[in-house]
Amino acid sequence: MITEPHKRLPARGLLAWRISGTVHSVFPFVLSGGAIAAAFLFNWPIWVIGASLMFYSAYAYLVIMTFPSLRWKRWRYEVRENEIELKHGIFVIKRTLVPMIRVQHVDTRQGPILRKYRLATVTISTAATVHEIPALDVDEAEELRFFISLLARAADDDV
Repeated sequence: MITEPHKRLPARGLLAWRISGTVHSVFPFVLSGGAIAAAFLFNWPIWVIGASLMFYSAYAYLVIMTFPSLRWKRWRYEVRENEIELKHGIFVIKRTLVPMIRVQHVDTRQGPILRKYRLATVTISTAATVHEIPALDVDEAEELRFFISLLARAADDDV
């Protein structure tokens, strides 16, 4: 019987996701500010200001605090000899098994936020889809990329 994956993402990944959430909340902040400015300019009812502030506050709290925490708590992965198992999700938990024989290539990717915190995302490509293990330590990501590549090559040679 296959057990659930147990490897977790580093805590720095949570910080990187929160910073990314802050960046993503800039546009709603501008929209909220525009609604408040329009309320003052055009003598709109005061509830428009309150609604705008409440909308932005709720959105920012969800995107910066709640969703990254839930995402980080639920992300698990496991690399086995014959498969890679991924478990992730916020409201709906998704478990994926990727057979090693289906792996075509493995990459690592870094954006500016991940690079600042020495993190990288490992992408595993099959013929049909691309799977990701996000926000891993750079050294661990490189080792994992090389290890999965070796296992996939060995699985391909066995066929």
